[in-house]
Order: sequence, then structure tokens, then C-alpha cells
Amino acid sequence: MSEAVVVTAIFHPAAGARDALVTALSAGIAEVHEEPGCELYAIHDSPDGTIVMLEKWSSAADLDAHGAGEVVARMNASLAGLLESAPVVTRLAPIPAGSTYQGQL
Repeated sequence: MSEAVVVTAIFHPAAGARDALVTALSAGIAEVHEEPGCELYAIHDSPDGTIVMLEKWSSAADLDAHGAGEVVARMNASLAGLLESAPVVTRLAPIPAGSTYQGQL
């Protein structure tokens, strides 16, 4: 059985582009939720003005298929001119601790 993969993606909006960035990122979320292996795909505001995307995939293979898919290609194209710098994307592997429910995403 494959282990789940958690991803963080941090987006720094260009000056005055925060709302457009949120719109661009939001556009494909419902489609991604229908992709095989998608357990969590959500964006959040950060106090420092960045937008943080949190993802959880059932396996690395599901995440890789998502990354190579049409929705991601469209999303990436829609970000042109909206970012101050390239997104910082990090893949994480769980280190379960504490309760089964609360000890991992």
C-alpha cells in the first residue's frame, strides 16, 4: 500500500494581484477534488499576505498524475503575471504521532 503524500505550495502575489491570484487558484479546485487520490486540496490566507495551498494525495503516483494533468497546466498558465516569485512547493511524508486522527494529515 502506498503512503499518503502531503504538499504545501506557497504563492507570493505580485503587488495588487492577490484577488486575481485567489481567483486563478480557485478556478480548478472543484475539478481537482474529483481526481483519483485527492484527499485534500485547499487554499488559505497567510498573515504575511501569501496564499498557501495544502494538498493531500493517497499516493505519490496520484500526485504525479495530478501534476501532469490538464487542470494544473491551465492553473499554471493562469498565474502568469500574478506572482512576485515562483511558488515554493514541498512534498511531505507523514511522521505519525499521537492519536491516529490528530497525529497526521
